[in-house]
Amino acid sequence: MRQTNYLALALLMMFPSVLAAEVADSGPAGFTIRGTLNLQAPPADAYQKFVLNVGSWWAPGHTFSRDAGNLSIDDRPGGCFCEKWPEGGVQHLQVVSAVPGKALTMRGGLGPLMALAVTGGLEIRFTVAGSGTKLTYTYSVGGYIPNGADAWAKPVDGMLAETFGLFQNYADKGNPAVKEGK
Repeated sequence: MRQTNYLALALLMMFPSVLAAEVADSGPAGFTIRGTLNLQAPPADAYQKFVLNVGSWWAPGHTFSRDAGNLSIDDRPGGCFCEKWPEGGVQHLQVVSAVPGKALTMRGGLGPLMALAVTGGLEIRFTVAGSGTKLTYTYSVGGYIPNGADAWAKPVDGMLAETFGLFQNYADKGNPAVKEGK
């Protein structure tokens, strides 16, 4: 149990400069995180960059192999958001719904959550906003976590804010590391 608390604290400390999207709800049995981004690309292009190029923008530190190039998303029902490397692999999430250019829904526990008695649903929507895209994401997690799920809400929110911020930089500027205003 202590190790879980230390891991949650370590995740939170890794992202002090990341602006969190929003912990919409949090309690002992689960939490919900929501965020919104405005992208310059139209929805079909943004969706394709998200799915086909996940290894180009995902943070290597949020992978098991420390190489984002090992990531892929098979955007069909039953498809896998997977990470494969020569010695093994992991399923991060399973695709349950895909409407190219519009929406992607996946289920599972991201990162250390996959080893706990929880499940999560990540819904990503791509909608027209002027000549660009309004991307909204909601990640809801529920189940049993020793000492309560609410301790995980802020660290997971920080990870998602960083991840989707990298995607926004990649989608808009072609480089996930580009900071806003540059």
